[in-house]
Amino acid sequence: MTATTDGSSGPVRAGAAAAGDTTSTTARTTAAGTDAREAAGRAAERAVEHLLARQDAQGWWKGDLETNVTMDAEDLLLRQFLGIQDAKTVEASARFIRGQQHDDGTWATFYAGPGDLSATVEAYVALRLAGDRPDDPHMQRAASWVRSRGGIAATRVFTRIWLALFGWWKWDDLPELPPELVFLPKWFPLNIYDFGCWARQTIVPLTVVSAKRPVRPAPFALDELHTDPAMPNPQRRLAPVAGWDGFFQRVDKALHLYHRVAPRRLRRAATNAAARWIIERQENDGCWGGIQPPAVYSVIALHLLGYDLEHPVMRAGLESLDRFAVWHEEDNLPVRMIEACQSPVWDTCLATIALADAGLPADHPALVKAADWMLSEQIVRPGDWSVRKPQLGPGGWAFEFHNDNYPDIDDTAEVVLALRRVRHPDPERVDAAVARGMRWTLGMQSRNGAWGAFDADNTSPFPNRLPFCDFGEVIDPPSADVTAHVVEMLALEGMTHDPRTRRGIDWLLAEQEPSGAWFGRWGVNFVYGTGAVVPALIAAGLPASHPAIRRAVAWLESVQNDDGGWGEDLRSYREEKSIGRGASTASQTGWALLALLAAGERESNAVERGVGRLTQTQRPDGSWDEPYFTGTGFPWDFSINYHLYRQVFPLTALGRYLHGEPFAERADAREGG
Repeated sequence: MTATTDGSSGPVRAGAAAAGDTTSTTARTTAAGTDAREAAGRAAERAVEHLLARQDAQGWWKGDLETNVTMDAEDLLLRQFLGIQDAKTVEASARFIRGQQHDDGTWATFYAGPGDLSATVEAYVALRLAGDRPDDPHMQRAASWVRSRGGIAATRVFTRIWLALFGWWKWDDLPELPPELVFLPKWFPLNIYDFGCWARQTIVPLTVVSAKRPVRPAPFALDELHTDPAMPNPQRRLAPVAGWDGFFQRVDKALHLYHRVAPRRLRRAATNAAARWIIERQENDGCWGGIQPPAVYSVIALHLLGYDLEHPVMRAGLESLDRFAVWHEEDNLPVRMIEACQSPVWDTCLATIALADAGLPADHPALVKAADWMLSEQIVRPGDWSVRKPQLGPGGWAFEFHNDNYPDIDDTAEVVLALRRVRHPDPERVDAAVARGMRWTLGMQSRNGAWGAFDADNTSPFPNRLPFCDFGEVIDPPSADVTAHVVEMLALEGMTHDPRTRRGIDWLLAEQEPSGAWFGRWGVNFVYGTGAVVPALIAAGLPASHPAIRRAVAWLESVQNDDGGWGEDLRSYREEKSIGRGASTASQTGWALLALLAAGERESNAVERGVGRLTQTQRPDGSWDEPYFTGTGFPWDFSINYHLYRQVFPLTALGRYLHGEPFAERADAREGG
């Protein structure tokens, strides 16, 4: 309640000052703050109801994971290659692909992004397979744009591999990837464990494809996608031999010569070893690593090695690919979108944190059910990470439903943070799971004191130099966002003064940009990194007055949009002028608020405006809309729109605005001790 000039009490009416109200500035400010908190409270209540309604009966949450049309195009190309097309799937997929085309004929890799050559070529070919004619206006626009950008010859390697499967590109004009790679010992440069797990899972099956060089009959020509059909692949000069690019280009030429003379017994042994490696890593649900691209290439590789489509491994693999499809209707017609991955563990731990921080009782049935499901998902057997850490016991969590080979450090930290917010009826079970997760995470610390996502010290400089690797990240170095989540988890578990935690903190402080921000590896971009690091450093005992915290606060305030929100375009990975700049989104506004609130800025104008932005843009059902992509697979190259981000991060921010920082009493007790 606020005091008015006539001595009565009650909330100040909106617009009273404009009507000549003589209420003091202090009273008006207090009233505005009260109104903001009331609006935030109502918004949080609606968001809690919305999120609770989306929980699965088993306890998990999962939002759609939207990427780009290359997933859909490659799914149709796979079906064409295997001869398993069906009209319903083809037509529904084609509707989705057409619906993503821009007016200029292109397809982008993220919402409102520029046309992407490889995505446009793959989408065009998929629509040709679906029956669209090259003289259709939308196809003519696409082909014209492709030619203006250099044609098929200028696309990335993966696109040209797909075209080579049908004779639209020559295998000899692709970088060589010999299956003998699987025999390289782990200490040798460019062995398969030098690659990030996502690249490793893709490269091993592609070595088989590269060795077999299959060609299925092309159902049509693609002359319209070449700048000169008579010379589809113009000769290019090699880079200077003195540089790494030139060196690896010449190594590739040598490998092409080796392909012609490779001993048959050695090659057969290599492809068989690759097949064993692939099959050993197939998950119980038939997928590989819980992500679509390795599953697609694994199915192709095994098929080329003689596994028929009815073989149990193949049948399970194809069934798993169907589970990546999201079906919905547009204009009463079925539309099919392919997810590159599914994120139930990640979504569930984030949803649990959001609901708990918004004030849901710690023993609420929804939270207990979520905790039970997360506990059941802990991985208790070794995976690929144990190649470099053979003495380390398992205990992490993965991102997906089934991915026991590749638990990740980010999910593990956030699951622990979520479990500690739940009052579970079996606390000993939770303590044991947390202890296993902690031991595994600490054991995965890299030598520089930080943490990567899936492996420790996955920092070889060579994989990114290969001519084959022209798309996205292929190594997994430590990142600020993952390290921050681990530091936050360690602080919560009372390990703030542990030397391993201190090394992580020191690394984070050294990684701060001159602007005051932190780079975001797995989210877009500096807003994400800063939104992760500041709460972690505060949880680890840094005072809000610390210079690093003050620089971060100043940077966030400097990039706040006029509408009160925050947004950062994916172009920030390439363009300095886009750093911290972009249309306001619900998730990015949530990230910025999490940092500001942790830094003690609850009463600041920036926080008030940010909270106002969230309350004003909330939909009547308690959700937020967010067409922009704020998740990152590979910075710039592969972007993600996590459909649950727009729900969980705004709610978490509103909850902390209303109820304060979680576990603040533990921090107070630590300081008092």
